[in-house]
Amino acid sequence: MAPAVDAATRKRVLRVIFVSLLLDLLSFTFILPLFPKLLEFYRNAEAPLDASAPASQTLLSSLLGYLNAYKAAFARPIESRYDIVLLGGALGSLFSLLQAFASPIIGYLSDRHGRRTALLASMAGNILSVLLWVAAVDFRTFLASRVVGGLSEGNIQIATAIATDISDDTSRGSTMALIGACFSIAFTFGPALGAYLSSIPTVAANPFATAASFSLFLIVTETVYLWFSLPETLPKLTGTDKKKDKAETAKPIQRTNSHFLLNFIHFTFLLFFSGMEFSLPFMTYDLFGYSSASNGRLLGYVGLVASLLQGGVTRRLPPLLSVKTGVLACLAAFAMLGRITTVGGLYLAATCLATTSATVVSGLNALSSFEANEDERGRKLGVMRSWGQLGRGLGPVLFTSVYWWAGRGTAYTIGATGIAVVSALVLFGLKTPPGSVKAKAGSKTEKSEL
Repeated sequence: MAPAVDAATRKRVLRVIFVSLLLDLLSFTFILPLFPKLLEFYRNAEAPLDASAPASQTLLSSLLGYLNAYKAAFARPIESRYDIVLLGGALGSLFSLLQAFASPIIGYLSDRHGRRTALLASMAGNILSVLLWVAAVDFRTFLASRVVGGLSEGNIQIATAIATDISDDTSRGSTMALIGACFSIAFTFGPALGAYLSSIPTVAANPFATAASFSLFLIVTETVYLWFSLPETLPKLTGTDKKKDKAETAKPIQRTNSHFLLNFIHFTFLLFFSGMEFSLPFMTYDLFGYSSASNGRLLGYVGLVASLLQGGVTRRLPPLLSVKTGVLACLAAFAMLGRITTVGGLYLAATCLATTSATVVSGLNALSSFEANEDERGRKLGVMRSWGQLGRGLGPVLFTSVYWWAGRGTAYTIGATGIAVVSALVLFGLKTPPGSVKAKAGSKTEKSEL
């Protein structure tokens, strides 16, 4: 297959993707370590625990009432200190479920109107979302910012579609690994920077306005950068599809793996993996008395290892081998987390989690791109992201429910069983797309382009 674009254009677009996505994900990760304190601030203002305080009829107090009814259904009592964590998990699930709804629509729009247009429209929604966070002096406004963000966040899937547009078969896997590296770098440094910025008071009515304002600055900077630097890459709009041989254009794509199987694997994998991720702070607190700072160091270690793996290993692996490596590492992590009793064992399991983070999703995206024609990549990748976000939205609620109901051992045993099924589907159900095994030839090009 001939290269989709010339080398100079590919180099320029890759740089734009990397810089813009890094800015976007840094902004996105600012809020992650702030959720407990942020929600605690709104609770103290709108639904205080003090029994002598007058009862409030706010949206937050109603949500906490439903949450307490949910907690009461478990045989094991759940302490009130988990209320904030459960509420944060519910908001995270809401964001993911909104993404599951919006991703196919965003993908369709990018196929119809172009990647650049769809991405800039997504950025407009992101700016509105962060503006609402800056102004969120009450929980209702903060919730609105999360809803707008969930419906508009399309940067990742559009960046993936752009990377596919400018890559040929031999370089596609390494290009997807480049996108994964943005995730790892952002999740290594973004939460720490967000926590630091939240310690700088600027607006009394919103103690998190400093972090929100810097997040807004990054999003606006990214939007301006994209406006001036990102060219259109959709082949039917750029004319690159007309440069191909007519016989090649008319030839229908030969699918190696069904989209349903790829989407189902993505959904099932993230259903269990996201549940484990969300339960990790509970487990480390129960076993080792970990504080937020200790959990931050653990997650920073995972991000750092994942970054090193994506920069040095994942980009050289064929996509299917990358996915196989990641799901087996995830299976090992589940097996260990259900039995560990030492911090050393915890960090060994975290190394397996970092391997999983560095490989599976980027590999699945690359495999999906091989099964799509140029005029349907945005939609197909959007549908895949939708399935994944559905799993990410349901996983934390289901997994933590089992964790509280039956205990750590049972929860992680069920998780390991689920990942074992995913591993079997990957090992025996997926096949290598033609051309994808030559990714090594493109790795040197990737280094020079960035």
